[in-house]
Amino acid sequence: MTDAIARFADTLRAAASAGTPLRIRGGGTKDFYGRAPAGQVLDTRAYSGIVDYDPTELYVTVRAGTPLAELENALSAQGQWLAFEPPHFAAGGTVGGAIASGLAGPRRQAAGGVRDFVLGVRILDGRGDDLFFGGQVMKNVAGYDVSRLMAGAMGTLGLILEATLKVLPRPAAEATLRLEMPEARALEMLNQWGGKPLPVSASAWRGGELGIRLSGAVAAVKSAREKIGGDEVGASQAASFWTGVRDHADPFFAGDEPLWRISVPSTAPALGLQGEQLVEWGGALRWLRTRADARSVREAAAKAGGHATLFRGGDRSASVFHPLSAPLAKIHRELKAQFDPAGILNRGRMYPEF
Repeated sequence: MTDAIARFADTLRAAASAGTPLRIRGGGTKDFYGRAPAGQVLDTRAYSGIVDYDPTELYVTVRAGTPLAELENALSAQGQWLAFEPPHFAAGGTVGGAIASGLAGPRRQAAGGVRDFVLGVRILDGRGDDLFFGGQVMKNVAGYDVSRLMAGAMGTLGLILEATLKVLPRPAAEATLRLEMPEARALEMLNQWGGKPLPVSASAWRGGELGIRLSGAVAAVKSAREKIGGDEVGASQAASFWTGVRDHADPFFAGDEPLWRISVPSTAPALGLQGEQLVEWGGALRWLRTRADARSVREAAAKAGGHATLFRGGDRSASVFHPLSAPLAKIHRELKAQFDPAGILNRGRMYPEF
């Protein structure tokens, strides 16, 4: 595997010297995300496999080119998993892509996001230098927590070689409930339940129907099921539903209308935008299919205290991610300059200027 790293480093140094942009790519399952990928492909799949896994210490160190499904199968054999439920979208996705995209699935509202599970990383920066950050436990950082900075950076700061991730045991019991209610009532109830000690691990509202997933100890799930009410969904149907929401296989995500990912406080009222919505994360994530102009969508998100990303479809040559404030843009530019001074890594994938 050291040969693969040496080849990656040589490629990076040559590209930096020539000013040739590189497009870091694993399985390509998230090519649709962000601005259109450009540059010479640097395929990460040559560097794969689990480096170290200690189920008793709840961590795994894995190479970035490892198929996500392969890692999940290894964890499942020990009754464990990646609790942030990384989306697959399609077969072939890699661990590096899951980290670089920073995307989490329905369990995000209860377990946390990708960066909450990143304990350490090994990367090659834009100079081809081999760098290590973090470690194998939660309290391992003095100074800036660079390892978690790689989550959601879209490969613009470095080529992830390895990552150490926190893993958790699978819940002892799960149940999914279905309730009929309008959006305003659903948002109200989601926030009420969120303020109580209920084992709610996922929620999804669309078309007047609210799905609630409960996860935890058998007694806790049974008690919450009685308090919340509604109709219980069969286990296989529930699993299919949540996988569909996670991987955007649910019928809501079908069609050619642009798909917006709107992040707002969970207490934000209905946004009142034209189009169809699917509401996740206790009200904090609003998926919107619409042909409304970007300005209207982003103004509504900002008014509610959040931001909007053009997740799929639409004009990707323009701004895909919510425009940064001047101070944040300055921080992004300075980070890019430190990690990738030649500007070769996934150039323009997040914002046109870097």
